[in-house]
Amino acid sequence: MAPAPLDVGAAIDDGAFTNYQKFVIAATASMIVLDGMDGQLLANAIPSMTREWNLPRAAFATASAAAPFGMMLGGVLGGMLSDRIGRRTALLGMVILFAVPTLMAAFVNTMPTLTLARFVAGIGLGGAMPNAAALVAEFAPLRRRPLAITATIVCIPLGGFLGGVIAGQIVPLYGWRSLFVIGGLIPAVLALSLLKILPESPRYLAARKARWPELSGILNRMGIAAGPGTTFTEANVTTTSSGSIAALLASDLRRDTLSLVLAFMSCLLAIWMGFIWIPAMLTDVAVGFAQADASYALSLFNFGGVAGAIAGAIVIQRFGSRLSLLTITGLTVASALAMAGLPPRTQDLARTMVLFAITGALMNAVQATMYALAAHVFPTSIRGTGVGVTVAVGRAGNVLASYVGSWALVAGGPTYFFLTWAASLTIVFVALAMIRRHIPRSL
Repeated sequence: MAPAPLDVGAAIDDGAFTNYQKFVIAATASMIVLDGMDGQLLANAIPSMTREWNLPRAAFATASAAAPFGMMLGGVLGGMLSDRIGRRTALLGMVILFAVPTLMAAFVNTMPTLTLARFVAGIGLGGAMPNAAALVAEFAPLRRRPLAITATIVCIPLGGFLGGVIAGQIVPLYGWRSLFVIGGLIPAVLALSLLKILPESPRYLAARKARWPELSGILNRMGIAAGPGTTFTEANVTTTSSGSIAALLASDLRRDTLSLVLAFMSCLLAIWMGFIWIPAMLTDVAVGFAQADASYALSLFNFGGVAGAIAGAIVIQRFGSRLSLLTITGLTVASALAMAGLPPRTQDLARTMVLFAITGALMNAVQATMYALAAHVFPTSIRGTGVGVTVAVGRAGNVLASYVGSWALVAGGPTYFFLTWAASLTIVFVALAMIRRHIPRSL
């Protein structure tokens, strides 16, 4: 009698967390660091560009919105490609897609060409995210998955932190164009170097018999015995057609899908208001910060997010996502209200920097851990599409952030800006409370 097929999902979920799996997650995370850096390059360049091009801050609103708009398209495209051609192939392709136009942006001289370059880069930036989340989710054992996904997604603010530090050092010396040269070359080189060594998702390969020899090699490197004659199955794969968008609105998923979209949209609105407008807000003559200090404030907003998101993932593993996310979101609203009451002043530089770091920690803790929640909500067969589509539609918040942030600063300066943060995060709180399939405690 033939041996029973090996359930790939169960073997990974219950197995050890090997060094090989950690390597795959680290390699994936390295690309998301660069995704985060490239996504915020324009924000760090705008103060210098306004002087060189003799344009007001508001003139960059559409160019700033171009990348988030591209991310909406990229999220859908990247998620669907993930479920069709594989997480690894789609991820590397999307990294190249954002690297090339980022490099090209270093040579633009007009607003339309800048806008086009940022739009195309946005497609790659948005498409990389769902593929990274799906790849990490399908390599990590169940008990480690929320932390593994969050540690990957948190590389977005880490990349933003590095970008802000780099901008503070090189823009005063070499100009804004140098940012885009760095942001284009490094991810292209990294993606090409990983082309031969980054493996495909074992769960994805389990459904494709022609690739079972490749799957056997990967599983053996993970310490899961899989000889030449082993057959495979993935018990958690549903009968839903791979990559079906319609499946996301089936009766058993509709409420969670729509709630995730609303939560992502409102959280991304708040975060990208910060990513896009913090340097421009602080360097405005009415506030008076120097370029370097403004870039460092954005870096601290991002760096706080790194620590906050990792802490959030640890809390979720212990207490589950419902209690943890609702508590963190409530604290974020309170922090935004505190910033509205204590707007940034050059005389209180230390206090301003601390508040940006704290608010960044809380806000990014919510945002990053929502990717782990999305990966938990959707089954393997539509995980890439589910994460990709919910984040992509939610990226309407990214697009709105450019215009809402500009409006808030014109209408009421930093105070209105931070009150808008508080309102957006209140909506996130309500949306998260509506989700039924939260990550349980003590996985």
